[in-house]
Order: sequence, then structure tokens, then C-alpha cells
Amino acid sequence: MSTTATRGLLCSCTRPPCRWLRPACLSPRLQMPRLWLDYCQFLMDQGRVTHTRRTFDRALRALPITQHSRVWPLYLRFLRSHPLPETAVRGYRRFLKLSPESAEEYIEYLKSSDRLDEAAQRLATVVNDERFVSKAGKSNYQLWHELCDLISQNPDKVQSLNVDAIIRGGLTRFTDQLGKLWCSLADYYIRSGHFEKARDVYEEAIRTVMTVRDFTQVFDSYAQFEESMIAAKMETASELGREEEDDVDLELRLARFEQLIARRPLLLNSVLLRQNPHHVHEWHKRVALHQGRPREIINTYTEAVQTVDPFKATGKPHTLWVAFAKFYEDNGQLDDARVILEKATKVSFKQVDDLASVWCECGELELRHENYDQALRLLRKATALPARRAEYFDASEPVQNRVYKSLKVWSMLADLEESLGTFQSTKAVYDRILDLRIATPQIVINYAMFLEEHKYFEESFKAYERGISLFKWPNVSDIWSTYLTKFIARYGGRKLERARDLFEQALDGCPPKHAKTLYLLYAQLEEEWGLARHAMAVYERATRAVEPAQQYDMFNIYIKRAAEIYGVTHTRGIYQKAIEVLSDEHAREMCLRFADMECKLGEIDRARAIYSFCSQICDPRTTGAFWQTWKDFEVRHGNEDTIREMLRIRRSVQATYNTQVNFMASQMLKVSGSATGTVSDLAPGQSGMDDMKLLEQRAEQLAAEAERDQPPRAQSKILFVRSDASREELAELAQQANPEEIELGEDEDEDEMDLEPNEVRLEQQSVPAAVFGSLKED
Repeated sequence: MSTTATRGLLCSCTRPPCRWLRPACLSPRLQMPRLWLDYCQFLMDQGRVTHTRRTFDRALRALPITQHSRVWPLYLRFLRSHPLPETAVRGYRRFLKLSPESAEEYIEYLKSSDRLDEAAQRLATVVNDERFVSKAGKSNYQLWHELCDLISQNPDKVQSLNVDAIIRGGLTRFTDQLGKLWCSLADYYIRSGHFEKARDVYEEAIRTVMTVRDFTQVFDSYAQFEESMIAAKMETASELGREEEDDVDLELRLARFEQLIARRPLLLNSVLLRQNPHHVHEWHKRVALHQGRPREIINTYTEAVQTVDPFKATGKPHTLWVAFAKFYEDNGQLDDARVILEKATKVSFKQVDDLASVWCECGELELRHENYDQALRLLRKATALPARRAEYFDASEPVQNRVYKSLKVWSMLADLEESLGTFQSTKAVYDRILDLRIATPQIVINYAMFLEEHKYFEESFKAYERGISLFKWPNVSDIWSTYLTKFIARYGGRKLERARDLFEQALDGCPPKHAKTLYLLYAQLEEEWGLARHAMAVYERATRAVEPAQQYDMFNIYIKRAAEIYGVTHTRGIYQKAIEVLSDEHAREMCLRFADMECKLGEIDRARAIYSFCSQICDPRTTGAFWQTWKDFEVRHGNEDTIREMLRIRRSVQATYNTQVNFMASQMLKVSGSATGTVSDLAPGQSGMDDMKLLEQRAEQLAAEAERDQPPRAQSKILFVRSDASREELAELAQQANPEEIELGEDEDEDEMDLEPNEVRLEQQSVPAAVFGSLKED
């Protein structure tokens, strides 16, 4: 400050020390924070610590509290600039009364000045304050972890807090991060020198954590702790010399570490079971981990069947009971296995199938030990009618009242009765299954086959009919096929009318997917034992009843059988109907076969008419095989006129398909390999041209390519363009193309041979005179 300015601000009081500027003596008009800040900065630059601190205090007393926020930043900077922690702590405590949200700054200063006990206290206060908002954007969870790290890593410096209670409070508060908190608590005891207490904390942690992640953190930390203890013991023994007690202690530590590593799979399984104690598969894995220790296996099974709730179970809970009984059975304790399975039959399972599996296992247990009568008694007991009947899917009723409708138990009982029981008892079981309406098509077929084996053929047919009444299409398909096959094999043509009635019943309502097999079987019956016309009628019905994809095969069978029975000429009507019904691709194939048959019969005109009819569905650009076949036919059997007619039809058909713009566009896109699907892509660079013009250009290009692909003229002598062939070439081609044409003698008038192909020779004769009458001139 200059001398002139300072002279005007000298104090007016008469006290001797007050010669220089004293802000406290200034008038209220000059008590502004800017003056105080400049004065304090001036004192800070001079390095007068005590005088500067007192000046800051006087400034805070002189200024109103609303302006203290301008003084405190400079004051705190002054406090931190000198190694006076006690003075700074007192200053920060005063500052937090004005600005409690700045507690993090104070905590950081305490950490830097190694006053960790007060830092932990302040951090604990901040964590417990729900209204505190961190200026650094830290969450309450982050602040809590900072507190845990601070108190666990400095147990000798933090004395005023109960570390164990704080961290255990965090365990109940932050349940999703238990692993790190447990490790912090154990680290606190390790740093405090309480190693056995730390080991107890680790054991408690690995027995209480609920997630695999927390378990991994705790277990790795635990293993590292044991390794460090072993290493420290070995290092101490090497420095001070080994003694017998040291060797024993070292062996004990090594054994403890090996046992910890060996326990890891079992501890991890315990974590998974704590997550879901009703997980059946994990209980089976736990039993497998105790392999070779019968007492632990029995305890595990006992705990499992007591813990797992069938209504909450993940998996099949009955497998625990079955495996428990199997364990006793494998060890020769058959009575204990029976007791366990008997208890399992009284468990209230969620699904009927679980209880049915237990009953079946009871029967299989007796069968394995050749107690056949006991197995039959158990299964008869399982299928007996309960005192209170219930529907199979009625969840409100216990499974014990619904197991009598379980097909699994009835199927096993039927197998046992068929193997060990009598004919009547087996028949009664199958009849009971059908009465309960729980049979499947396979059960019905098994019942009928059983009756057939015992020569009860009519009874077996009744079983088929009872099964047919239980099911609808398509489930009844196998029953009908087996029933009809067995009936025909049994009676053949002796009961033809009954067989026909059965076939008509089977075909009534039969879906097209399953109709082909039945129609072929029906037609075979009529061919072998019935009438040929009936067989043809069945084939004709089959062509209408089957799926469209099977019609072509059905027509082929129909044509083949008709040709064998009635002759080839009888197939003409079938061919015609097939051509009308089938799709274009199959109709084209039928036309070719039809025309080939007519050629073999010598009906050339009929074959030509068929080719002409089929040409209407044959685009020359996509069906070149058809046109090649027709050309070969005309070469063998035609003449000049027929060849011209074929060419004319081809051009007409091609022109017809060319007018179909949508079809042309799809074909051209297929040829060009364009992936855009737009007409403008056919001619790049000509986006301004008309789409129809582009299509015409593309059609001309395709026609030119097709013409280049045709064989040379000298080989085929078939001229597709009328203007390119001379009359002499056509006449020569006609002579070569029809070897069956009658040759005329050489004395034929040569003038007639030189006529035009379409020219007619007119013979001139004299008119009789009587025609003119009196009009004739003399």
C-alpha cells in the first residue's frame, strides 16, 4: 500500500500502539471484506503466522456472517500452508459450523495430517447423516466403503470407534456387497494381530455369503491369508532356527491350508443351496461331493428331503427319495430302502407324475430282487380307487387321490400282468385303462396285439374299435392302419362288405394328409378280393382326397393300375383329368407321358394335339425341354406344314408370355441377378426412360440371347424364322424328316414338283357348246 494511501487511513486514536492501520478502529463505512482480504493476504506474504491468524479472527468477528464465505477460503488456505495441525483442526471445526457440507474437505485434511481417529469419526458422522450430499458426487455406499477401508487398515490409529460393529452394520445394510465388507473386517483383525479372530471371520463369511462372487472374494482372501501365515512362519523359522514346536505348528498350518482348498467345491455348493435350497440338482451334486463317506451322504439325503419343498422345487423332487433308497439298496439294506420309498409315497408332491415315478420305483425295486408277487401287489395298491376320486389335473386335490389315473403306473402294471399274471387279469387291466379314458393309441394297439396272440381275434377287433371311439384324427391314424391291416390279413375276402364298411368309416373325416395310405390299402383290397371297377373308383376318389402335393403320385399309381387292368387305352381319360387338376409343372409332365403313349399307339395326330394343348402352359424361355421334345417328335413324324405350325405356335406362346409384364420383370430380375427388384435397375444410367421401353429393350436382348443359344441350322434343319428358309430347303427337310412318306415315281410330271408349296395346279378343259346355246356366234 502506498504511503499516501496509508497516511489517510491512519488511526485517529491516541493509543501508542495504534499508529498504523487497524481495521477494528475504522469507521463502519470502511468495514468491507475486500479490505480484510487484502490485509490478510498482506500479512500472509509477510509470514507473520500468529498476527495473521488473529487478524483473520478479527475479520470474522467484524464482518457479518453473510460475508464469512468470502473470508474462509483464504483462511483455510493459510491454515493448510503451515504445519500446524492443531491450529488447522480448530479452524476447520469452526468452518464446519458455517458449512457442514464441506466435511469431506476436512476429512481429507485429517487423513493427510495423520489424524485418522478424528477422520474416522467425522466420516462415520457423514455416513449416518441421511441428509448429507457429497460435493464430489460420492454415494453413501462409497463413503461407507471409505470408512471401512480407513478403520480396517489402521486399527492402531482408530481407537474411538467399534470397528466390528460398524462393519457388521454395513453387512446388514449393503447385502449386495458382502464379500468386500467381510474382507475388510478380517483385514482389521489381521492388522490388529488377532489371527485366530480373523480366521473365524473368514469361516463365518464363507458360510453366510449368498452369491458366488462374494464367495470367490472371501475365499481368495482367506487362501491368501493362510499362504501368508505359512510364508511368515517359514521365514521366522529360517531366521531364528527351527525347533520341534515350530515344525508342528508349520505342519498344522499346511494341513489347515490343504483342507481349505479341498473344501472349496463343497463350500461353493453350500452357497448355491443358500441361494435356492429347493434346487434338486445341487443336492445331487452335494451327495456326489461326499463320495466315499456314507455318513455324510446319509446326512445330506436326510437334510435334502427335509429341506426341499415339492411346490417350490427346481427339478424333480422325487429323484431325491429314489436316490436315497437306491443308496441303501446298493449297500444291502433293502428294508431301509423300502421304508424310504414308502415314506415317499406319502409326500405331497406337486405333480402326479412324481408320485407315479415313486410307485414305479417301488415295483422295480421288488423286481430287481425277484419279489414278483410283491411288485404286483404294490402296483395294484397304487392303481386302486381312492376313497375320494379326483380329476387328474385338479390341483386342489392331493396327488394321492389322483395317482389312480396315471398312465405310467397303469402301463407298468399292464406289463407285469402280461408277464406274470393271467389272461383275465391282464385283460381286466387293459379294460380298466380304457374305461378310465387314459389310454394312448399305443396302449390300444398293445391290447389288441395281446388279444390276438391269445387267439381272441374278435376281441382284438373290439379293442381297436374302442380305441377308435376314444381318439380323433390324426391320433387315430395308427389305430386305423393297424386295424385294417389285421382285418384284411385275418379275413381276406370272406367278409368283404364288412371290410368296405370299415374303410368307409375310416375315410369319413380323414384329413388329406393321412388319406393316401388308407386309399391304397382300400384299392388293394378291391383288386385282390373285390371288383376291378371298385378299385378304379377308389383310385379316382383318392386323386381328389389326398393333398395337392401327393396328387401327382396318386395319378401315377392310378394310371399304372388302370393300364395293367384295363389296358393302355383306358388311361386316356385319367391323363386328361390329371392334366386338368395338377399344377402346371406336373401337368406338363403328364402331357409328355400322354403324348408318348399316343405315339406308341400310332396316334400321331392325337399326340400332336396333346403337344399343342400343352404348349399353352410352356414358356419357351423356361421350358426348353418341352419344345425340344416336340421338335424331335415333328422331326420323326411330321412334315413341312406341321413344323411350320409348331413354329407358329411357339411364336404365339412366346408373344403371349411377353405381354405379361410382371412375369417378364421377375424373369429378367432372375437372369440379371439384380437384388433391388426395380425396373430401373435393368438399364443403369437411363433412369429417365419409360419403364415399358426398358422392358422392351430387355426382351429384345433376351430374344437375341435365345437365338444365339439355338443349335446351328445345318444340324437340325429346323428354321424358326420364316424369312430365313427357302422353299427348296423346306422341301428337302420335309423329305428327310418323314421317312414313312410314300415315294412317287420318277415319271411324275416335273412341272408339278416345281410348284410352290401352297400353289394348286388348275387343269384347263374346253367348254361344251351346249352351254352357250343361242348365244354362241356363228
